Amino acid sequence: MNNDLNYQRMLGNPFSFPGILMNKYVSLGLNETEMMVILHICFFQQQGIMFPTTDELAKKVTLSERDVALILRKLVQRNLLQIEDVQEENMRSQAYSLNGLWHLAFAETVYPEPEKKTDKEEEAAIFILFEQEFGRPLSPFEIETVTLWLDEDMQPPSLIKAALREAVLMSKLNFRYIDRILREWKRKGIRSVDQARKQSKSYHENQRPTAAAVRSEQQAPARDVSIYYNWLEED
Repeated sequence: MNNDLNYQRMLGNPFSFPGILMNKYVSLGLNETEMMVILHICFFQQQGIMFPTTDELAKKVTLSERDVALILRKLVQRNLLQIEDVQEENMRSQAYSLNGLWHLAFAETVYPEPEKKTDKEEEAAIFILFEQEFGRPLSPFEIETVTLWLDEDMQPPSLIKAALREAVLMSKLNFRYIDRILREWKRKGIRSVDQARKQSKSYHENQRPTAAAVRSEQQAPARDVSIYYNWLEED
């Protein structure tokens, strides 16, 4: 019984990772060793370590620090991994970004063209998509939440899909975050995937500083360096 409780505690701390990459990494030209390094980068970042060292990564895999460095260099050369400058509270630091990889993996799925389906078929597909991304059946509360989005909030199924993809890309795969995305989109009058995409592009372009601004501002405010717009600021 004690062992069962220990297992339940361990399983209560899940690791969020886009499931689509597990299906597509071979077609993207990645091998299992490279995938394991990517998995550990994501795991470190979900623990708040945005720029794990080669030594830290090497301790998690059966590779030398030199081999890890070579894999990181290869990923950077293929534009699947980027190293970005981040400034927070007058301090500059660096962080790994996998946005190049996410772009490639989700190229055909982030904003798919709508198919000719009935409303009921589209709504049913929403539940299936959520279960695929979460990797488990939805709880009764989660099913009720999706139903409220559809019936009470009158959210289009395509927009709910877009919010789910956004949560996956931001590594915040939980219903509270998705609900906040949808509420913010509704507040801004965004009712279509095209509007959401344009808003994302506009936000990102406005947030990108010029080279001159970076040189001249020694105490620049923190900025979102993600290529995907984080629709809501954290409380």
